[in-house]
Amino acid sequence: MIELPLERDRRSAPTLVEQLVQGFAEAIEAQSLRSGALLPSVRQLAQTHQLSTFTVMEAYNRLVSMGLVTARRGSGYRVATAGAPATRASASDWQPPSLTATWLLSDVFVDHSVPIKAGCGWLPNEWVNGSGLHHALRAMSRVPAGRFADYGHPYGFAPLRERIAEQLDRRGLPVDVSNVLLTQGATQALDLIVRTLLRPGDTVLVEDPGYCNLLQILKLAGLVVHGVPRTPAGLDTEMLETLVTAHRPKAIFVNTTLQNPTGATLSMASAFRLLQIAERQRMWVIEDDVSRELAPPGAPLLAAMEGLQRVLYVSGFSKTVTPGLRCGYVVAERDVLRELARTKMAVGLTSSEAIERIVDKVLLEGRHARHVETVNERLKAAHALFEERIDAAGLELFHRPRAGLFVWARLPVEPERAGEIATAALRDGIWLAPGSYFRPDDTPSAWFRFNVPYSADDALWRFIDKVRSREVSL
Repeated sequence: MIELPLERDRRSAPTLVEQLVQGFAEAIEAQSLRSGALLPSVRQLAQTHQLSTFTVMEAYNRLVSMGLVTARRGSGYRVATAGAPATRASASDWQPPSLTATWLLSDVFVDHSVPIKAGCGWLPNEWVNGSGLHHALRAMSRVPAGRFADYGHPYGFAPLRERIAEQLDRRGLPVDVSNVLLTQGATQALDLIVRTLLRPGDTVLVEDPGYCNLLQILKLAGLVVHGVPRTPAGLDTEMLETLVTAHRPKAIFVNTTLQNPTGATLSMASAFRLLQIAERQRMWVIEDDVSRELAPPGAPLLAAMEGLQRVLYVSGFSKTVTPGLRCGYVVAERDVLRELARTKMAVGLTSSEAIERIVDKVLLEGRHARHVETVNERLKAAHALFEERIDAAGLELFHRPRAGLFVWARLPVEPERAGEIATAALRDGIWLAPGSYFRPDDTPSAWFRFNVPYSADDALWRFIDKVRSREVSL
C-alpha cells in the first residue's frame, strides 16, 4: 500500500479528490505502483484514510479518465498496462472536451476528465453526507421487495411529503401533504410547471442572468422570454414594471436565495414589490428556492408572504443531500397541484419511490441538520479564501454572499471573447462558466460564475493571472 498523506485544511489544500489523484499519479509515474497492480477497493481505501466512498470513487474515475487506471466489473481498479491501446495516457496527454452545447447540457455531468470544475453547479463529492446516505441505503435493503412492485403514488412518497410540509410550516408557510408534489429533481418541477400553466407563444420573465437549464426549458416550450436585470438586492423593479406594462407576461421565474449564478438573495423590499406587481398583472410567480438550506436565516420566502395564490414554490435536495438522487418538489394550491400531477403522470409516470425513501431516511435519521451546518461552515471558509484570491487579483465581484455555492465575477476580457477564454481554460483542465450561458438572449458577457468550493486550486488562479496579463493563447 502506498503512502497517501492527506492535508485536510481546506483553506489552503487542494480537495481530497485532487490529493488522491495526485498521490496515485505520482506513485504510478515513479513505478511504486507497477503496471497491472491492483489498487485498494473503494471501501478499503475509504476506511483506511477515513474518507467518503464518494471521494474515492471520484478520484478513481478521474484516474481512469486520465488513462492511468483501468476498471473492470468484478476485478476492481488496476494500474493501466504500459502500451495498452487507448487507455495508457499521461496527464500531459489529456485532451479537453469540446465546449459545445451538448457537453454543457448533458455530457458535463458524466465527464470526470476535467480536473478543476470551477464552473460546475454542485458541492464537491467529498462534502456529501456519506454516513447518512450509507445508513439510508442499509435501511432500504431491509424494506420488503414487494413494496417496490408498483409505480408508487402519483404525488410521491407520503412520509417525505409530510416532512417537507412540516419543514415549510416552520418557515412560515402552513401547508399539508395535499400541497406537495415530489418530482425527479427541481428542474423537472420547473418543466412540469411550464407544461401545465403555459402555452407556446406565451410571454414570461426570467432573471438576467438566471438559471441556464430553465432558459433551455423555456426555449423548448416555445415561449417568448424577456430578462429582468438582477441586482445584488434582487430584481430591477423599475425594469420589471416596464416589461410587465409592455409585454403582459403570464409568469415570472425567480431564485429567492443565493441565486444561480450570482449568489445574491432578494431583499425584503424587492420581494414585496415583486409580489405587488404580480398581483396587479395576475401573473404566476415561480419561486425556485433550491439553496434555502445554505442561506443565512431571514431571507424572504415569497410563497409564505403571498400564500400560494399566485406563487408556486420549487425546491429539492441536490444542494444538501446529493444531486445523484434526483428528488425535488413543487408546492402549490391544491387545484393547481392536481393539474401538475396529471402532467407528471402523462410525461413520465411516477417519480422513484425508492429514491424518495432514501432521501426521507437521510432527513429523518442521517443527522441531516448537523451535516448542513458543517457544509455551511465549510462554505463560509471557502468564500473567505475565494474573496482573498479575487481581491488580490483585482477582479470585480457582483456580490459577496459569503454563503452558498456561487459567486459572480468579472474577468478582464472583452465580452465577445469570453467563450474563447473558457475554451482556453479547458486546455488547462479548467472548466469555466461564462456569463452568456446564463443570459436569456445569449448576450456575450465578461462575467463568469464560479463555484466557490471548486475554485481553490492554484492552477485556476495561475490561469486567471494569464488572462489578466493577456498571456492566454486563444
